Parts: sequence; structure tokens; C-alpha cells
Amino acid sequence: MRGPGERSPSQRQLRVGEELRHVLAAILKRDAVRDPDLQDVPVTVTEVRISPDLRQATAYVMPLGGGEVETVVAALNRARPFLRRRIARAVRLKYAPDIAFSADPSFDSSARIEELLRDPLVARDLAPGGDDEDPGHGA
Repeated sequence: MRGPGERSPSQRQLRVGEELRHVLAAILKRDAVRDPDLQDVPVTVTEVRISPDLRQATAYVMPLGGGEVETVVAALNRARPFLRRRIARAVRLKYAPDIAFSADPSFDSSARIEELLRDPLVARDLAPGGDDEDPGHGA
């Protein structure tokens, strides 16, 4: 989520971020990164957010099947120079962005929402016929 002073990303930022996501996913799919913590660990790149000047990017990742998120993120951050060189070859930009890797927080958010929806008080309010009568609709 963006803070109060942050602007929405431009169309160019969104396009470049999506292209970077595809390139990173392809690199990781080919097992090009030779780090023991990434061996036999399929990693999904869920989103790449890039700064307005296109020089800094944050790639949000999650290992498929849960895995050790912190270990995977640390391994990817160790491989940043290698990944940056590979990205520079694949993407036509004036400068290859410096990429930082982070665990995708959306999975935690969705788990929290699921937990709230299972709460008996919330479930009662969401059940069909939970309200006795809708005061806005009457005869």
C-alpha cells in the first residue's frame, strides 16, 4: 500500500516493472542462479515495483509451496549483481535497475483476511438473512 505522500506509478513504471517480472521469472525458471539455497526451490515473482527514475526496483517473491521465505530472499539478494547483469542483457533500458528482493506481503494480508472472515461474529454478519430487515427497502 502507498503512504499518504506517494503517487501512483506511471504507465511506463508499470510496463517496465512487468517486463522485469517476466525476465526475472525466466531467469529463475532456468535455474541460472547457482546458490545452494535456491537449488530445487521454485520461486515465483509476484510483482516488481520500480522507482520513477527507473533505477531502483523491488521484486516481491515467494517460494512455491511455502518454503523458507527469508532464506530465499537472502539468496536472491546475494545474487543481485548476477541478476542485474542478466536483466541488462534482456531489457532495453538506458540503465539496468538495481533490484532488491523482498517477501511478498500480500500472502500475509490474504491470510489475515481469511482469518477475519472465519471469525464467528463476522460470519454471522455475512450469513444470508443475517439482518432481520433492511431499513432502506420497505413497503
